Amino acid sequence: MIEKMEKTDDIDRRILDVIQRDAALSQRDIAERVGLSQNALWRRLKRLEEAGYMQGARMRLDAARLGLDLTVFVMVRTRNHSVEWAEGFKKHVARIPEVAEMHRIGGDWDYMLKVVTRGMAGYDLAYRRITTGFELDTVTGLFSMETMLEDRPLDVFS
Repeated sequence: MIEKMEKTDDIDRRILDVIQRDAALSQRDIAERVGLSQNALWRRLKRLEEAGYMQGARMRLDAARLGLDLTVFVMVRTRNHSVEWAEGFKKHVARIPEVAEMHRIGGDWDYMLKVVTRGMAGYDLAYRRITTGFELDTVTGLFSMETMLEDRPLDVFS
């Protein structure tokens, strides 16, 4: 778990807000938007990165344009709750390319996986990969009909 830096301020939060919305901005553009010189911005970026607030920069791809037209939230229930089993299952799932996210959750289910794939045949293949080699109690899929909100920026000011 990442702890808060001791000396964060409004400028740090403005920097984080700007770069999470567009990581492709130049340092000059970021500096102008937050009211700093490029050197001062660079020092703050380095400190924020070293403290773990920033974890790489990635481009978000358009799944539909890539033919990845089906999103399924796979709910998994298991009877085995040992740390060793969970680590093994996590490693197993991490090898399945269609799984975009994996969450350990509370409530009636133990895990939720976000599968993004090409149609039902792609999901069937991912489902077989998920369920092969692990004793799972119940597995069900919730099919997304429409993505209404996705990848929203975090509220760094709250």
